[in-house]
Amino acid sequence: MNIPAHAPLHLLHTAAVGTLATHARQPEGFPYPSVLPFAPDAQHRPTILISRLAEHTHNLLADPHAGFLAVDAPDGDVLDGQRVTLLGTFEAIEPTPAVVRRYLRYHPEAERYLALGDFTFWSMRLSRLRYIGGFGAMGWLDGAELDPLTPLDDEEENTLVELFVSSSVIPAGVQLLGVDRYGADLKANGRRVRCVFDEPKTDSASLEAALRGCIASKAY
Repeated sequence: MNIPAHAPLHLLHTAAVGTLATHARQPEGFPYPSVLPFAPDAQHRPTILISRLAEHTHNLLADPHAGFLAVDAPDGDVLDGQRVTLLGTFEAIEPTPAVVRRYLRYHPEAERYLALGDFTFWSMRLSRLRYIGGFGAMGWLDGAELDPLTPLDDEEENTLVELFVSSSVIPAGVQLLGVDRYGADLKANGRRVRCVFDEPKTDSASLEAALRGCIASKAY
């Protein structure tokens, strides 16, 4: 069944934690699942921060192929909720200021792990994904189909975030976590909220206008 790419794309911005399945070294031949927080990167792929001592880190160093599951079932009914399984490879990435800044917006509590010095950022290179949006709504997508547009530049995103953080547009108790061409990620009352644009925005002016309207119309 054909599925719209925007469905798993938005789900990857709604979920705050996911299940990472790596190839176990011991006992060999078994999948090794582990739950951990993640942040979507500019291409909506999971970025994770994991200890060098963790079992899944050793597994990825031996074999970077992995699966990653994200779920959104706010009423507790997982079978009727949304979930997406990503297949691909993970690679360690440099903790550049841009990477750290974006991840800490989504997970500010991770700052204490970074201070320990033995945690590393990893990003997923997506090969294929399977999305299930409830009974009868499911299908496969190639990794390149998730988002065919050029990703939003980090500086452009950061400029938008700082503009809105310093303005009075965002209600009290609401945080702006990230912006992309399809929507924005907010946190309200401790809960992740996805603000979806009516259509993809390809320039800064339309992004700012869409973000301003989306924030103003959102019920928190």
